Amino acid sequence: MQGATNESKTQSKTIEYKDGETVLEGYIAWDDSIKGPRPAVLIAHDWTGRRDFATAKADEMARLGYVGFALDMYGKGVFGSDDDVEANSALMGPFATDRAKLRTRMLAALAAVRGLASVDSSRVAAMGYCFGGMCVLELARAGADVGGVISVHGIFAPGDVANAAITAKVLCLHGHDDPMVPPAQVLAFEQEMTAAAADWQVHAYGGTMHAFTNPGANNPAFGVLFNPVANHRASQSIINFMDEIFCA
Repeated sequence: MQGATNESKTQSKTIEYKDGETVLEGYIAWDDSIKGPRPAVLIAHDWTGRRDFATAKADEMARLGYVGFALDMYGKGVFGSDDDVEANSALMGPFATDRAKLRTRMLAALAAVRGLASVDSSRVAAMGYCFGGMCVLELARAGADVGGVISVHGIFAPGDVANAAITAKVLCLHGHDDPMVPPAQVLAFEQEMTAAAADWQVHAYGGTMHAFTNPGANNPAFGVLFNPVANHRASQSIINFMDEIFCA
């Protein structure tokens, strides 16, 4: 565990950064008791935008001794909601269908976090949830110089943009019963990563649907359901993966 203490003094703030002319707002969390630059973890949000779930994950990373940076894919002040599928789809859709646009937006977040004085710019990772899982996989596919990416109940299907050499380690935490990522998509992803000679892992949790780490997910008919056992296992896998890429 990277530098975490029993006297954690977690601080947070929002900062503006840009992708071209689009103003974005990131949320940064860090432990003020740790001195000097430290590794950073980008957090890519689900299809509702950079809301409480993403910022809470940034706080978790701060408590582990990292700088947590909940990035913004949609633009400052632009959010979806828990119960508006149409609005959320409209926000996510332009990025899901235009992976070049998605990669550019993710690279803007990476540049922003690397510019923070508290961050060791040579030690950065990224993790994302649902739509955010797709985002961090595209960051790896873009050949970004990050230590690793973690897709948590993310979408595996690639777009139509050619991949660069994948240098990041890849960890996917996946619910086997996720209707949005059927077994054929998982197999295709594994074949893609193997062909790319990537360092990859897929952990599939049996009896587990989409959004299994989100306590607010409770719509089995839509394929989303919180699973506390899978959530606990995923949390431990995240800690282990961060230790591997940052502390080895």
